[in-house]
Amino acid sequence: MPLSFQADFATRTFYVSYVLVMACLDSAPLFSLYRQLAPAALFRLLQQELDLKRRVGIYTARVVIWMMMMQRLQARGTLASSVAQLAGGRFDPLLSPCKRVQERKIGLSTGGYCQARQHLPKQLVDRIMNELLERLRQRLLESGPGLAQRVYLLDGSSLQLEHEPELEQAYPPASNQHGKSHWPVIRIVVLHDMETGLAERPYWGPFNGRKAVSEQALAGRAITHVPAGSVIIGDRNFGIFATAYGAQEAGHKAIVRLTAVRAKRLMGGPIAREGDYPVDWRASRWDGRKKGWQQAPPWPADASIAGRLIATLVGRGQHKQWLYLFTTTSLPAEEVVALYGRRWQIETDLRSLKQTVRLQRICARSEEMMEKELLVAVMAYNLVRAIMFQAAQRAQIDPRQLSFTYACNIVLDTYPEILSARTTKQQQQKLDRMIDLVARCRLPQRKKRRSYPREVWGHGYRFPVRRREKN
Repeated sequence: MPLSFQADFATRTFYVSYVLVMACLDSAPLFSLYRQLAPAALFRLLQQELDLKRRVGIYTARVVIWMMMMQRLQARGTLASSVAQLAGGRFDPLLSPCKRVQERKIGLSTGGYCQARQHLPKQLVDRIMNELLERLRQRLLESGPGLAQRVYLLDGSSLQLEHEPELEQAYPPASNQHGKSHWPVIRIVVLHDMETGLAERPYWGPFNGRKAVSEQALAGRAITHVPAGSVIIGDRNFGIFATAYGAQEAGHKAIVRLTAVRAKRLMGGPIAREGDYPVDWRASRWDGRKKGWQQAPPWPADASIAGRLIATLVGRGQHKQWLYLFTTTSLPAEEVVALYGRRWQIETDLRSLKQTVRLQRICARSEEMMEKELLVAVMAYNLVRAIMFQAAQRAQIDPRQLSFTYACNIVLDTYPEILSARTTKQQQQKLDRMIDLVARCRLPQRKKRRSYPREVWGHGYRFPVRRREKN
């Protein structure tokens, strides 16, 4: 057989197999969802808009982002394991038909993938994050119950970074009378959709140092990027004038918890009984002076917010305590209290982000790479949340009743089996079984309170313990 005919036959065989694989993998869960929501045409369009050079070869932007997401979701999450999956044909539908792909000469060395991660433009990752979130939101809202208003849970946390000079300068470690800490720390604020569980784009800043930002300042930036007319729910940390005013200026409604001192000042005196009181919240001379805000507060001197102060007793028996809520919604007081009662769900969401998606500590050596890892981790989290929402819809239960960790494990364990199915019918059957298994990952229904307090022990990130000696 002539060499020219062999080359032509190999090329045609590659294209035929490539088209067949592309056509029959539409039922794969996370993989198919990513391919549908982030097609190659979207990357080309965004790269053209951002005036970015397109990378030709194996490690295109589309492939690199998917591999980074798989690293976040998998327990090992190493560069070598991700490249091994690529060389084994796991990500073939994402590959461009370049020469090395056609000849099946994809090396197992991690050098090319590592360089591709570093050269991946941060602004492209940012745009892909926004596009993927918007498309996921539209898809889930079409299949889910139509709500008049979207409800978002607001909270913040902190993440540890690697001990690198660039990260230390941008995000200084904590310090006290004993000296300087070892690990840089960032402060992060994320909004989560109460119904679907999707995480919005995170906002972050330094936790320590002269440029440190507060969670309230980050929240002011975060609430401007959710759909207008939403309801923002925050705890006492966000029960300040700045958060309520920022929500009002962005066209949102707010439900925030107030401290007893602030509630009494807002009412102009002690609160003796439960009730729903109309109030006009005006900024005091102390508002806007928190760490992270500018010198002048971002509102006029005569700014005010018209709303209601709901005072109620919650708890059981002798453990009842006062709950003070400020709201700008028109919902009945009982519904407002019930909505705030679901605020605790963001605590489990943040735990899933930090533990299951492994954001507790970001292993990156530069500031730009750290930001890309953070955005990619949230994208991976949202893909799993979308699968969980579909499973909950099929089982006709609340998506929040499902365990994120169990669901993530099932999706990662079963999607290779779905990809290996020979026919579309077999793939659909395996996909349906996977969704049914996810729908069974229900959290326990506790009829009684815990017999022990909920406490969190540190993970011991304290190496090195020896302080640098002074000369």
